[in-house]
Amino acid sequence: MKKAIEAFIHKESSAGIILIFVTILALFLQNSFLSHFYTSFLHTPVEIRFGALHIAKPLLLWVNDGLMAIFFFLIGLEVKREVMEGHLSSLKQITLPAVAALGGMAIPALIFILFNKEDSFSLNGWAIPTATDIAFALGILSLLGPRIPVSLKIFLMALAIIDDLGAIVIIALFYTSDLSLLSITIASVALVVLFVMNRMNVAIKSAYIVVGIVLWVAVLKSGVHATLAGVALAFMIPLSSRDKHGKTFSMAKEMEHDLHHWVAFFILPLFAFVNAGVDLKGISPGEMSGTVPMGIMLGLFIGKQLGVFGFSWLAIKTGLASLPKESSWILLYGVSVLTGIGFTMSLFVDSLAYNDTQIYQYADKLAILLGSFFSGLLGYIILRIATKK
Repeated sequence: MKKAIEAFIHKESSAGIILIFVTILALFLQNSFLSHFYTSFLHTPVEIRFGALHIAKPLLLWVNDGLMAIFFFLIGLEVKREVMEGHLSSLKQITLPAVAALGGMAIPALIFILFNKEDSFSLNGWAIPTATDIAFALGILSLLGPRIPVSLKIFLMALAIIDDLGAIVIIALFYTSDLSLLSITIASVALVVLFVMNRMNVAIKSAYIVVGIVLWVAVLKSGVHATLAGVALAFMIPLSSRDKHGKTFSMAKEMEHDLHHWVAFFILPLFAFVNAGVDLKGISPGEMSGTVPMGIMLGLFIGKQLGVFGFSWLAIKTGLASLPKESSWILLYGVSVLTGIGFTMSLFVDSLAYNDTQIYQYADKLAILLGSFFSGLLGYIILRIATKK
């Protein structure tokens, strides 16, 4: 188990380094003489036509609606595995990260709402500072090596998974537009087919993928955000199956393993590249002091650490949970600060909240980058000092 955790963390830390590189590249391209080419790349038209079915979107939305559905499919597989047989499979294991994740979503949202309660449109972004980027957070944690106890790394992993599950629920409930009855019906039929396949022990990956594509198209056309199709499909993938030779295998684990590198080293970096290109030339200090940027920055930098550490402290002091083994309060606080790295997940929620419009002149996206940067920097400094002692 320890080797599996270390392998996971190694992948996530490597992905975090790539995310930093593509973010800097996107910022450079958007703010240089190459900005026209960068913008043209984002808006490259991509169309698929199959009979009466026609899907036409710019490349940016194919990444946000299409490739991110694969990311959420992977998240769904991880959630299912952890709940069924992993770190979230017992009440004792799940209590501390669950309580911490709840605080890490509630307090940042409350801070954002306090800043933007007078503007109904701005309030759409209340969920932006509730997210945590697991790749970045674990990447910074891995820089400290074995000085950080494994139990604390498991705590951060579990918290991030629950955080992602919360993001899925938020997207489903609060970022859904007008619904198409026909598309919802087709999506429901696809889900029923997937459920029957699961119960009948169908062990053919391609069959699930084909029905999953139908599900994605139907959800895309329904008004519900298309990424939720990935989560729904993941929950229908069998955790244990038998092949034609009678040999037992886990389709869910195999698919999770096959997808992890693609998501970590292609999908998330491409998402960061097309979404992190903030035009710094058009942002003034006055715009950065607006209610939306301030709500995002303070929500990530102050709200996340207060929510995660405060709720963890309450859970431990009341006896609901215990401090992770070989850990300390200062180490737990340092990890709590790291959860303020929202980055890719916050950028994704931002694109849903404000429909990829530039109404805030990129100030909202810059606020995400700054809040994430300061959370990562302070969290690293705290953990570095604490482990030296």
